[in-house]
Amino acid sequence: MNDNSDNESRLVRAGLVPYIVRWSGERPVRTPVVTKGRSGIGYPSERPGDRDERGVLWSRYVHAPGEGVPEFGGVHPYRQRHAMRHLLCQVCGEPADRDERGVLWLVGDAGRGWSDEDVTGHPPVCLRCAGTSRRACPYLRSRGALALRVRDAPLVAVSGTLYEPRGRSLICLGPATLAYDDPRVRYLKAAQLMRALRDWTAVDLDRQPT
Repeated sequence: MNDNSDNESRLVRAGLVPYIVRWSGERPVRTPVVTKGRSGIGYPSERPGDRDERGVLWSRYVHAPGEGVPEFGGVHPYRQRHAMRHLLCQVCGEPADRDERGVLWLVGDAGRGWSDEDVTGHPPVCLRCAGTSRRACPYLRSRGALALRVRDAPLVAVSGTLYEPRGRSLICLGPATLAYDDPRVRYLKAAQLMRALRDWTAVDLDRQPT
């Protein structure tokens, strides 16, 4: 068993499967994507929740947290979107930590730093879960965790699968992350909501009040 499997097993045993993680029982709902004229793409029969407040189409997934085994490499589109919209902790699903410097975010690769031009699909964290994530996540342990207090974190983009109309057909172009003001976004089937992190202050997690 590799280091990643060891850490994943440890998280399961400790009951620390992150809120946004997808479970093996949560599979994509097989629904064809069709052209919708000026609206871009859509489903033949749409229902509430298929589009966000800006009209972007979203992937349909079975919602069954706890069914099967956690798939730590993937996130569930609905829970990721919910956590990002409402600034919930990506680990426990409760409100993220906030103080006078802003909401707490944990991003990887401390050596690289953070730019106002960067965007993230990782929701914020609460203070308790930030410490747990930093110790348990192989990616954060290998690259170092950069903790930020953020005052301005606008919803700016979506990530998912991009299509292109070809006559009456659609061609799948593959993964893409597009800003909401990009005209191609109407041809994106979204799976993650993205925020820009601006007006931020880097903080030391070991010195945060509990």
